[in-house]
Amino acid sequence: MDRLPQTSEICLLDASIYIFRYYFSLPDNWFSEEDYPTAAVYGYTAFLLNFLTRQRPSQMAACFDESLGSCFRNELYPDYKCSRALPDDALAFQLYACREVTELLGIASFASDTYEADDLLGTLLEDIKRSGEQRGVGILTRDKDLGQLLLRPQDYLWDYVNERQHQKLYRDDIFQKFGVWPEQLSDYLALVGDTSDDIPGVPGIGQKTAQTLLQWQPSIEALFEHIELLPQLPIRGAKGLPEKLVNHSEQIVLSRCLADIVTDVDWVTEGGGYSSLAMNFGKLDVAAFEDFCLRMGFGAGLMKKFNQLTAVDEPVELNAVDIL
Repeated sequence: MDRLPQTSEICLLDASIYIFRYYFSLPDNWFSEEDYPTAAVYGYTAFLLNFLTRQRPSQMAACFDESLGSCFRNELYPDYKCSRALPDDALAFQLYACREVTELLGIASFASDTYEADDLLGTLLEDIKRSGEQRGVGILTRDKDLGQLLLRPQDYLWDYVNERQHQKLYRDDIFQKFGVWPEQLSDYLALVGDTSDDIPGVPGIGQKTAQTLLQWQPSIEALFEHIELLPQLPIRGAKGLPEKLVNHSEQIVLSRCLADIVTDVDWVTEGGGYSSLAMNFGKLDVAAFEDFCLRMGFGAGLMKKFNQLTAVDEPVELNAVDIL
């Protein structure tokens, strides 16, 4: 079989989502030279090798969360993500190793102690759009809240596990899931809250009420502009909605600031942005990847996958690594 052609795919990876998937699902069967467990590193590396070998994107970046507790959102609201524990030394080692292997595989990586991965992904996507690029961008993630970035019909969230198990979600799919359009998603979260990020919602306003309100008016600003008409809406508790919104108006503004994804992080674009995402599988450093596998305590299986990525001359078959 000839070398697999490189596709025209542009991919942005929400890396931490996948790292934690393997951190919580794989047993500690691998250990580094420092005796740290490396199961999450193994699973994440296997995932990347499988994805790159199967999909061969022409451009790709990975964004990492390194701002837990130090994000600008914590300055606005100290309880933001307060239910999430900071990583201990063993987890921090694996997170750092995952970023290292990402770069070894030729993928541009971005992280910040001020902005979250969502903001870095949003900024890269905005930079791609500003360039005039018309190809669709796939955001590899399991976080549906990133749906607010899908302002173009060709862009999509890609919940990719392996070649047999993956799903692409476009604008219409976000509406089907949340009952609001991507550009309304931060307004929706400001009303209902987001327990995973410890963002408060308006007491007494649930998902169905928020959906009805934002299908009636396009934004929170428009709701307040037409607040005198709220009691006439055919929904349960409509008469009490004006009081709820007014009494929690400051909280609503704050919650939307917390839920809004930043798309203008200057240092991302100053550091190369979209122009830094070109993939070149033929120039990957074999010796550096082999050394990495030895330091992480991995066997020969990942090295075999790495060789398939750099010079595919045989049919690629699914194996245990592919279906992690």
